[in-house]
Amino acid sequence: MKNRIIFSLFILVFLCFKSGIAQTPANPTYVIVHGAWGGSWAFKKVDSLLTAKGAHVYRPSLTGQGERVHLANPEVGLSTHIKDVVNMILYEDLKNIVLVGHSYGGMVITGVADSLPERIAQMIYLDAFVPEDGESVFAQGRTPDAMRPLIENGFLVPRWVKPDQAPPKDVPHSVKTFTDKISLKNPKRLTIPTHYILTVDKGKDPTKDDFSTQADKARKYKWPVSVLEADHNPQWSAPVPFVNLLQDIVKKKIP
Repeated sequence: MKNRIIFSLFILVFLCFKSGIAQTPANPTYVIVHGAWGGSWAFKKVDSLLTAKGAHVYRPSLTGQGERVHLANPEVGLSTHIKDVVNMILYEDLKNIVLVGHSYGGMVITGVADSLPERIAQMIYLDAFVPEDGESVFAQGRTPDAMRPLIENGFLVPRWVKPDQAPPKDVPHSVKTFTDKISLKNPKRLTIPTHYILTVDKGKDPTKDDFSTQADKARKYKWPVSVLEADHNPQWSAPVPFVNLLQDIVKKKIP
């Protein structure tokens, strides 16, 4: 009888773990979506730091970016990138995830949340866009005229990447992803606990930051907003403070 009880408890714990119920703040599952021009490689250090602390980390590279640069073409749009992450979550069978989006990645995770709200325990926007239904990147202060010098053959080409630079490096990004308007139809996405991280350079007024308007959108939704002293890419400029902040946020939200 005693052995049966022990076996039953073992099965129960196993099933809970498989279903994602066993996740705790000590071992959350992060899905980190990079920004424009980048790739999953940009968050390699953050992945290592989180994994060392017991977390599980997934870093999808969006179509045409990072190691998937060979798939780049001007027809790659926002919906393609949303589907990249949706399918990774489904095929890896991930549940109760912490979904993190950096910069342009905010557009992507918003679309993912609209598609799979039941899979997401928490969302974190990292100096990222917070789109409303029907908005594009260019409709949120990144106008086509301002970006015109970067546009070549349907791609936004980063000025800071040199022709002879070896990987890992930023790569051209499809303009269509910036002109596509996001379609948001599922109100359940707004029930997901969400936090916004605004990165601000040392000594700079947060209200003058390029993404301060996005942080204001977060406040409109009554999401907590944290200010992290770092440039736009804390995964490189402040990886340890960034990871510590992530952990603090997650500990307060995951049951």
